[in-house]
Amino acid sequence: MEDLNYLSDKRISLNKKDFSKVIDSLHENIFVDESRQKFLPSRDNIIKAIENIKIILFPRYFGKPESLKNIKEYLDSLLNEVSEVLLEEVRKAFYFDCKHVEGNYCQICDERSIVFVKDFINILPRIQESLIKDAKLAYEWDPAAKSVDEVVICYPGFYAIFSYRVAHKFYISGVPIIPRIITEHAHSLTGVDIHPGATIGVPFFIDHGTGIVIGETCKIGNRVRIYQGVTLGAKSFSLDESGNPIKGIERHPIIEDEVIIYSGATILGRVTIGKGSIIGGNVWLTKSVPPYSKVVQSDFKQEFKNDKENSDKNTLEWYI
Repeated sequence: MEDLNYLSDKRISLNKKDFSKVIDSLHENIFVDESRQKFLPSRDNIIKAIENIKIILFPRYFGKPESLKNIKEYLDSLLNEVSEVLLEEVRKAFYFDCKHVEGNYCQICDERSIVFVKDFINILPRIQESLIKDAKLAYEWDPAAKSVDEVVICYPGFYAIFSYRVAHKFYISGVPIIPRIITEHAHSLTGVDIHPGATIGVPFFIDHGTGIVIGETCKIGNRVRIYQGVTLGAKSFSLDESGNPIKGIERHPIIEDEVIIYSGATILGRVTIGKGSIIGGNVWLTKSVPPYSKVVQSDFKQEFKNDKENSDKNTLEWYI
């Protein structure tokens, strides 16, 4: 104890001049130049807006109880707040990406921002409708779900889908940066990584969720069920003359309606998983399979089974 007391009384310090070289080096390595830095969207403002959108879509689950007595006034207030924040942040995002900004003004970016925010606010009822279908499907398919309410309030997979459906609207409207802020925030909270560029049908169910990856050009049909640890990724990348991946190429799987993909499965490349197929756990798949296939781990063989429930279809089972 005497030694500790002696050390605690002894004052030490660093020479602040030692930091100057570090600061110079850090400043030189910043990607964003000063003229564009002011146009970077605020991550904090966007996340707050997304949380308010969650309240707007499901006010009786996430709204303030005292505000629900006058719910229309409450929603009107939230919508006004969200629209003002989005207008400013979307405007900055367009400016940040614009090659024709003169000083601090671009008429085209301003007009695009206004059009987008109006369109986004008007489409919220459709997003809500899709999410309600997603929640009902989760309750229908998950025996552990006690109610639709539990799905909406508790399920990380549902929160990831909510974030994706909001971010996807930003993405298809050409808004830079913000879609990834939204989905990567959900990724950090849920462990579910859905690129906002993916196309996902309605309804859609993610069970458990942790470790799921859904790539940018992935297309997923209706009534698809995906379990934890599933990767829908790219097999390889086409390269340009400089050896860099060419962007925008369709490189992720197509998952047709009513497919089930169990935990740990990896599906890579622009392959198609046919309607009604079942992909077993931990399967590694880089080839397309026809509708109503069953792919599981085993010694490889394939056979046709007569499906009594679908007498007009032959069910092709794969064992790999």
